[in-house]
Amino acid sequence: MKPLRFPAGLYGVTPDWADTARLLTAVRQAAEGGMRALQLRRKNASADERAAQARALVPLCRDLGVVLMINDDWRLALEVGADGAHLGRDDDALAEVRREAGPDLLLGVSCYNDLARARELLAQGADYIAFGAVFASPTKPQAAQAPLALLTQAAQLAEACPAPRPGVVAIGGITAQNAPLVAQAGADSIAVITGLFEMPDIRAAARACAAACASARAQPPAAPQP
Repeated sequence: MKPLRFPAGLYGVTPDWADTARLLTAVRQAAEGGMRALQLRRKNASADERAAQARALVPLCRDLGVVLMINDDWRLALEVGADGAHLGRDDDALAEVRREAGPDLLLGVSCYNDLARARELLAQGADYIAFGAVFASPTKPQAAQAPLALLTQAAQLAEACPAPRPGVVAIGGITAQNAPLVAQAGADSIAVITGLFEMPDIRAAARACAAACASARAQPPAAPQP
């Protein structure tokens, strides 16, 4: 398997917490449990609140060795010195962002359950393609379902790219219990919100998710799921 542009394993996505001190403590605990990357996702915050949390997270994530992505706002990612940005369907076009931001900013993209979209965005230089919801998600209960077989197809697309290749990220209702199914289907990274940051012991939840993902990825690929 080719080396990756984006870390494999546990990819934490922040809940919509306004309490920055609580968030920083939780991120440290998750990193101690094995989280490799973090996405700051504050859909209900003001621009100033989101920027303040981003600035607080940058030095912490650097100290912890955690890759920091900013949801929706690639300009903020550049401004604060984050590692990258995550772009959805309603954000600026990937090709435009790449031209403006340059080659060093990591860019991940939401592909929902759309393999054709993934193929197009890979051609434009996405560093990872994300699919979901894989399972029922408390964060996005109305999200379209991305079947496990889609992850297998996405992994084949990503593996055909030059090394280091883009990653395949799965999101939506993922827990330590179902993470092995996701990793065996082809996901390099599992993006987790509730199953990580809303758990009573964040460090233990991170450890369980990271271990489940690593163990599954070490096994031979599973047959495609329906």
